[in-house]
Amino acid sequence: MVKPSVLVTRRWPAAVEAQLAENYNTVLNIGDKPMSPAEIRQALKSYDAVLPTVTDTLSAEALDVPGVQTKILANYGVGYSHICEPSARELGMTVTNTPDVLSECTADIAMTLLLMVARRAGEGERELRSGKWTGWRPTHLVGTKVSGKTLGIIGYGRIGQEMARRAHHGFGMDVLVCNRSAVSPDVLAECNARQVDTIDDLLPQCDFVSLHCPGGAANRHLINSRRLGLMRPHAFLINTARGEVIDEWALIQALMFDMIGGAALDVFDDEPRVSPDLLQCDNLVMLPHLGSATREAREAMGFRVLDNLSDFFEGREPRDRVI
Repeated sequence: MVKPSVLVTRRWPAAVEAQLAENYNTVLNIGDKPMSPAEIRQALKSYDAVLPTVTDTLSAEALDVPGVQTKILANYGVGYSHICEPSARELGMTVTNTPDVLSECTADIAMTLLLMVARRAGEGERELRSGKWTGWRPTHLVGTKVSGKTLGIIGYGRIGQEMARRAHHGFGMDVLVCNRSAVSPDVLAECNARQVDTIDDLLPQCDFVSLHCPGGAANRHLINSRRLGLMRPHAFLINTARGEVIDEWALIQALMFDMIGGAALDVFDDEPRVSPDLLQCDNLVMLPHLGSATREAREAMGFRVLDNLSDFFEGREPRDRVI
């Protein structure tokens, strides 16, 4: 039997690439550079499966392909807002993602960011590395206590729930939740969390706000200048979801004019390009999209893709089908 042909759009962990090569006629993107719309269109005409990541913009333009050969887009990652859903449906493609396996590591990064911005760790490291530290003094880089404070979580899916566990059970934080659907009382009770009806209700009550909602057009600039204005002046905003969820220009203004205490970002609206104005904000911690960047999580994500491919090509409904 001829093995299905598969294109992997970026380099993946070696163990996963080896398994893909064994199971399929696999082509790897050795250069590890994001593919252009023209390259994506050519791939869709040439392979049975394309395995994209968040860095691949599968827009309506990229999916405008007559005579498409690709039957499945097995996405490496949870979010799939980079894939144009109407176009994928029109082409009759199956789209899958990789939930569950990165939730803990992404929540770890969210908690890392929260602690860093609260305790001014980024500022401290920059000062130390630049040789400007003059020694301990009572008023030096005084930050904010985390334990016992109120954390608001926007989007209470797998990652949001993992964040709540770390915050509540690890730091004794009170947890407020805003979610697009009602959260089960049993799930809320695990972290003694309370669900509020709207984001506008949540923001004024929180010392920290962590974003764990989907990206895409529906949530673009969900956090805008008006909502930043609802936050407490000392509150901190953490984003490990998608860059487009925050209006970055509004955030820059809020940071520069001390409207909020600070922010911490692992994702950006136009990544890998980062606004030069963000770089000027001392009360901002930034990481280069490291949410799932552990060996364990990245390998598990790849093997989850393999599970979905196996289901699809053996005639079963893929376990993680989203389109």
